[in-house]
Amino acid sequence: MSFANRQGLPGTRLRTALVLGVIALGIAGCSTTPSAPPEPPPPPVVPTLPPGFPPQDIVGSWGLAAYHREEDRVRTETNAASQCRQPYVITLGSTGGVMMHLADQATPTELRLKGAPGGKTYIGPDGDPPGSQQDREVVQFDGRVLILHWMDPEVQGRYGNMIYVRCSPEGAKKKPAAKPRPAAAKPKPKPAAR
Repeated sequence: MSFANRQGLPGTRLRTALVLGVIALGIAGCSTTPSAPPEPPPPPVVPTLPPGFPPQDIVGSWGLAAYHREEDRVRTETNAASQCRQPYVITLGSTGGVMMHLADQATPTELRLKGAPGGKTYIGPDGDPPGSQQDREVVQFDGRVLILHWMDPEVQGRYGNMIYVRCSPEGAKKKPAAKPRPAAAKPKPKPAAR
């Protein structure tokens, strides 16, 4: 063997060094963990403002029904009014909220009326910001009709818009039907001219 073969050729050493360098880089790349994607920023906190009306305004007995399509709203309001035989009763809670049911709960919970920017009002658990998953947005309230929209899309899909129609107070007399007017006296026929 010649001296050059024992020492290796300069080109062979260079190739070996390059191969080892590539392998080292490959191993180093495998051992590092990929960086996690940055966390999305938390949703902005919506300030709780005074609600559009006090809780006392919705205390009472209500006929209750629900609709999914806007074109069913008028018919559903009539159906809700007919439910006053078995009304849904909203009472004041012990800490100033209203006692109502959350989705899929058999027992009423004390809920808060929460105002939000844009004149919106929500009804939901205390401590949650307005518009939270368990809240319902007040779509309409005129003292006689209350319409609530669930914020959780899954719950909204099952229950639809809840429409409450205020029942007449106990003992309130219904407006009597108008008495028929007596028929006007028929004019007497005139005697025939001769």
